[in-house]
Amino acid sequence: MQQEASSNGIAVVSVAGTLDASTVGSFRQAVAETISSEDLVIDLSRLVFIDSSGLGALVGVIRRVRESGGQAAVACSSPVVTRVLCSAGLDRIVTVSESLDEATAALASAGG
Repeated sequence: MQQEASSNGIAVVSVAGTLDASTVGSFRQAVAETISSEDLVIDLSRLVFIDSSGLGALVGVIRRVRESGGQAAVACSSPVVTRVLCSAGLDRIVTVSESLDEATAALASAGG
């Protein structure tokens, strides 16, 4: 997991490899260190596998961001991972974009 600050007060957490039962703890920790009242982009562009615990962690993080007054978006360029996210309905609760730039722009245009 990697955290970085972006322009316009939008924080970015990048996830590479897998997001599953063995890695959700470090994902939640990375996000906890990032969340304030900022908007958040979760960059899954280098993710190769996600399971149900990873999906649950994503939904939980999105909820926490919204509860703290921010907005969230997901960037994912992997067709396989994007298909899993959409099959789980994640695209109905948060913007899922193909690139980090698109996800950041979506948050910026939404007033975040």
